[in-house]
Amino acid sequence: MNCPCGTGRPTDACCGPVLAGRPAPTAEALMRSRYTAFVLGDTAHLTASWHSSTRPRRLRLEPGSVWTGLEILDRSGGSMSDTEGTVEFRAHRTDGALHERSRFVREDGRWVYVDGDLSPGR
Repeated sequence: MNCPCGTGRPTDACCGPVLAGRPAPTAEALMRSRYTAFVLGDTAHLTASWHSSTRPRRLRLEPGSVWTGLEILDRSGGSMSDTEGTVEFRAHRTDGALHERSRFVREDGRWVYVDGDLSPGR
């Protein structure tokens, strides 16, 4: 099965290892794994990959949300040699789209999601 994140690669060669606990090599790879976690309903990965200073105490996914695609619009930093990065993306659902510019930092050698600025789905 191809990975939901849209790379065209099989899940076990794409987001699967990150979902299983391997550190993401880049901020974009972590963002893609988080999208895949939303698709699969994997709240454990979403929580574990969220920075402790901004992580919600409880995470509930919207019931009935069906994610249909991911577009990476822009990225800045977030490479294997960076400590900060941003990824702008549009995540499509059957009921609209989520457009966000997400911020990531590397903490203890692992990329984590800090927060994001939402825009209208466009």
